[in-house]
Amino acid sequence: MQKIHFKFFHSMTITLIILIITVAMFIWGRVRADIVALTALAALLVLGILTPAEALAGFSSPIVIMMIGLFVVGGAIMQTGLAKLTGNKLMALSRGNETVTFLLVMLVTSFIGAFVSNTGTVALMMPIIMSLAAGSGMQSSRFLMPLAFAGSLGGMLTLIGTPPNLVIDEVLTEAGFKPLAFFSFFPVGIIVIAIGIIVLMPLSKIFLSKKQNGKKKNNGKSLDDLVDEYQLLDNLHRYIVPSKRTAAAIDENGQMMDIVGKTLKDLSIQKKYGVSIIEIRNEKKSRLGLVKDVNQNMAKSSSTIAVHDTLYIMGDEEKIERFAQDYDLRKMKDVKIDFYDLGLTEIVVMPTSNFAGLRIGDANLRKRFGINVLGVKRGGSSSDGKVGKEYITDNLIATKLHVGDMLLVQGEWTNLAHLTADTTNWVVLDQPEKTADKVLLDYKAPVAAAIMLLMIAMMVFDFIPVALVTAVIIAGLLTVFAGCFRNVEAAYKTINWESIVLIAAMMPMSTALEKTGASALVSQGLVDSLGSMGPTALLAGIYFTTSLMTMFISNTATAVLMAPIALVAAQQVGVSPYSFLFAVTLGASMCFASPFSTPPNALVMKAGGYTFMDYVKVGLPLQIIIGVVMTFVLPLLFPY
Repeated sequence: MQKIHFKFFHSMTITLIILIITVAMFIWGRVRADIVALTALAALLVLGILTPAEALAGFSSPIVIMMIGLFVVGGAIMQTGLAKLTGNKLMALSRGNETVTFLLVMLVTSFIGAFVSNTGTVALMMPIIMSLAAGSGMQSSRFLMPLAFAGSLGGMLTLIGTPPNLVIDEVLTEAGFKPLAFFSFFPVGIIVIAIGIIVLMPLSKIFLSKKQNGKKKNNGKSLDDLVDEYQLLDNLHRYIVPSKRTAAAIDENGQMMDIVGKTLKDLSIQKKYGVSIIEIRNEKKSRLGLVKDVNQNMAKSSSTIAVHDTLYIMGDEEKIERFAQDYDLRKMKDVKIDFYDLGLTEIVVMPTSNFAGLRIGDANLRKRFGINVLGVKRGGSSSDGKVGKEYITDNLIATKLHVGDMLLVQGEWTNLAHLTADTTNWVVLDQPEKTADKVLLDYKAPVAAAIMLLMIAMMVFDFIPVALVTAVIIAGLLTVFAGCFRNVEAAYKTINWESIVLIAAMMPMSTALEKTGASALVSQGLVDSLGSMGPTALLAGIYFTTSLMTMFISNTATAVLMAPIALVAAQQVGVSPYSFLFAVTLGASMCFASPFSTPPNALVMKAGGYTFMDYVKVGLPLQIIIGVVMTFVLPLLFPY
């Protein structure tokens, strides 16, 4: 028996030592958080504290899978411009005032968090807040940590807001007490949200505003900059092929010159008119006009013109107008270059290029590489970008290529990316793949919004028999199938794997603490020592014990462990258990002093550029203040 007890105590000691070293490494901050967590996991596995199945359980946890799916859904919200649109609405409400923006973030997130899981709430709001901050010039780090905390604070407004709420309701019901109503938590939630706003407003400004989100500013040219520099819109015109054509010219054979069904090779537009079609676009709308699908296609010799196609034509305006009259095309007023499927990049002709000295028309770049040359920049450099340089955008087909010429080329994003491999002929000045990731597929914004609302509905309404993780997986797949991303690889890029690995690797720590008895020993010992000091001291002890344990064990597991202890403790001192059980759910949910205590905290860590100590500086004071205030408020709301 002594041998078993010693072994049990030995395992507990080892687990606590690993935990202390892990926390110390997090505080030190010199090693990536996910590597620290994986090292701790490996130690627990090698030393026999956890079995392989227990150690790897975090990577198959529904919470971790849900986080991955939520990153994808959040990425779709960002990629389709829905985040930017919503952020602009919030920015308009706040009128650029940082304090008002802070209040809006806290209140909106708390409200959503009352009905949707805090992880889902934060994942949905995070791209919106980042877009808002970028658009207003504010630092997103000022808002992202409060956003994560607000998701948890809002969970205290309703019975379904957070799992610990359901845990204490079940414990009360099984013990024969009156079950909690849906809005029994509302007064508690309002108070903690008010405390959160009052405490976080100054703390976030002091400790979080100096962060730079760990990203360097990109000083390269944007796509719009390239359009302006080469003055593409001056020579670009947009025409649509109408369904009925009545004024088309008659050719030499007495036939109406119909463009529909003809290929560009058949039409010989460049030869006959001296103009070039660079893009053929087709747009389809749903019956209600809410959903639009856009197909951008490079104008190739084999491209066939269809009814309702939009033709983007470059060249002299008079020549384009003659071409349009001959084929009865309808001119469209506004001209805007979009970059959904087609992009732009600049390439410099190298001394070793096979195309130096050739005319652009003879180089046949469209057939060989799938690119169009839209402009040539030739001459020396200058501070204002134009003086001393010649910009050629007219009669490009006859323009000879010189060594050192800078070409503005258009093509499908994949074709532009392939240009980087050909270092003999040219050097690509930017990274087309990364540029493509920044292009918003804004015509898909209604689709992303519908998928997001569907996911929320599946999460909120009980009559839809779908688990939370299933709802998120469905939503994530729908965003990919519906084309909210340029490709599947773009969807994978939205996942923050550092945060995923951090949470998945730290989850088994809670199993180790429970398995070795460390958590039960700490909780029972603290409660026993405070029982003789009166109900208020015991209530405070329950909150802070639960709060401490939640830093290392999931909030649901902590609530399951602490709720029966709190119930028995209340009965032992002869008082109503309601305030004690509310202290448990508060302690389990209001855990802000660590990035791995709750998934929302981990979700914003990388995006906000936060360290472990940032959570301690901002989250720990909030955690303590809520505990102190609620120790005196809970007995007023739920008398002993």
